[in-house]
Amino acid sequence: MSTETKSHLTTAVVTNQAALLEGWLSTLASLQTRRDKGSEAEIRQQASLFLNLLPKALASGDLDINKPAWDEIKQLLSEISKSRASQGISPIDTALFIFSLKEPLFSYLQTSISNDPLALVHETTAASILFDKLGLYTVEAYQKTRESIIQRQQQELLELSTPVVQLWENILALPLIGTLDSARTQVVMESLLQKIVETGALIAIIDITGVPTVDTLVAQHLLKAIAAARLMGADCIISGIRPQIAQTIVHLGVNLEDVITKATLADAFNIALKRTGATLSSK
Repeated sequence: MSTETKSHLTTAVVTNQAALLEGWLSTLASLQTRRDKGSEAEIRQQASLFLNLLPKALASGDLDINKPAWDEIKQLLSEISKSRASQGISPIDTALFIFSLKEPLFSYLQTSISNDPLALVHETTAASILFDKLGLYTVEAYQKTRESIIQRQQQELLELSTPVVQLWENILALPLIGTLDSARTQVVMESLLQKIVETGALIAIIDITGVPTVDTLVAQHLLKAIAAARLMGADCIISGIRPQIAQTIVHLGVNLEDVITKATLADAFNIALKRTGATLSSK
């Protein structure tokens, strides 16, 4: 960036900060698709802080936002993007926070160097590229935050979809609903093992009544869960073996010979009671 460009941009920000701030907020309000009165004060504070940090970065004479001089501004934009992603604000409105500063800034440049068209073109182009980079940076930070939120929500849903309940003393039940994949199997094993440790259970019933299909991969996942439970000192019983699933297992040649299987959860519970020496009595 030339010394003149640095000087004009810095002057625009330093000597016209109040006017730039109001023009920026006005342009932003006219462009954004979501209006939230409760956040106007926060947006004003963020914009003011950005304008306070900008001269220091421009003083470095380098428009490369990957240089250390731009670290504070990038940190601010990352925090703004994370906050807006968490609030469900769109990436477009997030990027407009930066892009909407162009209009009032360019108006100042046109006024201050209108007598030099070549310089005006050069400086507005350089400034436009700078704010494009900063705007794209906000989008990138926004996307990373959204991906993190989605991953966390998926993990929470997996945990909620694999509850381990204690049916009786020394007897646990793990009802599975939906398709088993590698990620969910990992959550299943962790939940089951943790519950075994907490309760000291001797029997774990894995009920697959709600599992739509059983293929080789699903069967392997079940065997992994059973093996892990055995290492913790608990035997497993698989319940919910429907005729079509039984045929599929036989057809696939999956070895379940050393695993007790039952058609219903009630049958599996009766077996578990017998193996633990517990009895049910009716009054």
